[in-house]
Amino acid sequence: MIFIERFIQPPSTSFFLFGPRGTGKSLWIKNTFANSLYIDLLDPEYFRIFTAYPERIKELMNAQPQKKDIIIDEIQKVPSLLPLVHSLIEEKKGYRFILTGSSSRKLRRSGVDLLAGRALNYTMHPFLPAELGDHFVLEKTLQYGLVPLVYFSENPEQTLAAYVLLYIKEEIQAEAFIRNIPAFTRFLEALSFSHAQVLNVSQVARECMVERKTVEGYLKVLEDLLLCFAVPIFSKRAKRKLISHTKIYYFDTGVFKHLRPKGPLDKPEEIEGQALEGLVAQSLRAWIQYRNKGNELYYWRTVSGLEVDFIVYGQEGLFAIEVKNATTIHPSDLKGLRAFQDDYPEAQCALIYRGKQRLKKDTIICIPLEEFLLSLHPAKLMIEIL
Repeated sequence: MIFIERFIQPPSTSFFLFGPRGTGKSLWIKNTFANSLYIDLLDPEYFRIFTAYPERIKELMNAQPQKKDIIIDEIQKVPSLLPLVHSLIEEKKGYRFILTGSSSRKLRRSGVDLLAGRALNYTMHPFLPAELGDHFVLEKTLQYGLVPLVYFSENPEQTLAAYVLLYIKEEIQAEAFIRNIPAFTRFLEALSFSHAQVLNVSQVARECMVERKTVEGYLKVLEDLLLCFAVPIFSKRAKRKLISHTKIYYFDTGVFKHLRPKGPLDKPEEIEGQALEGLVAQSLRAWIQYRNKGNELYYWRTVSGLEVDFIVYGQEGLFAIEVKNATTIHPSDLKGLRAFQDDYPEAQCALIYRGKQRLKKDTIICIPLEEFLLSLHPAKLMIEIL
């Protein structure tokens, strides 16, 4: 079995570790906190015991006082444990709780407050290409994504199909988040057409034949389960009239590829372009969160159609990044970046493309896709990566 060192850095205090299933949370915590008290709530016996007797956790801790790291895996399965964890943290006896889960939605619905800020929130993402290093294969990634469970599977296509089905069945249906599973399944497919696009909720509602409010509710469920994320418009000191809608992305390009219908009316290059932009989006998002330096991810688009795919903004600088699914660069490819640079002269602009050479077009750096992705390490400043 291949073990990949992950970039996430644990704090010295108690924390939640959320993340979609299959992203490697359990494997990471077992390796990172080897000498810990480990409670797996997916285990039927543990689930039964702690559902009936949450206070049993104190007995387990008292029996192994030398273990100061307490892992509770899939904490959302037994939300009634959280008040006890809260009181144990308040007692300040040197314990560190590591609480994992695939969603905070059920915890909030159960009326708990996520420990009132006593524990930090972290997210485990799919692999970053830089984490994989020599194991990273671009074409495989664009087809099957970077979810660890899928990426290292002997049959990634079947594993990806089972993975998507598991989420519909276990995370959504079993938790009673969605009652109309057929409509929600249609919604997942309809939303795939909006991946890496400006989100039009009314259009998605028409495509999956449900009301707009229903789609808004479905989107909230997806975001709560960490299966999709929105990127807002960059409007700071705007000099042009901008659109106001967000762009939407599935959390992993392989999940998008599996859900996206393909037929004679679907252009392969259009789907590949969406997959490519989604791969960069999820990688930038993971880099921002793992780096934890206050950067934020946006996009920029004027009402006249000028657009830049990604804006990274924070105390570390202002960076505009355009992604092109092409091996050559045409002057029109730089139009959005040039317009953004006119409005924000302090911005560093880059075009990511499928070519092999690193080029510079006036003030715009052009970087091969694989080079960019493999350089996206949270120990590096964006200015060092570009």
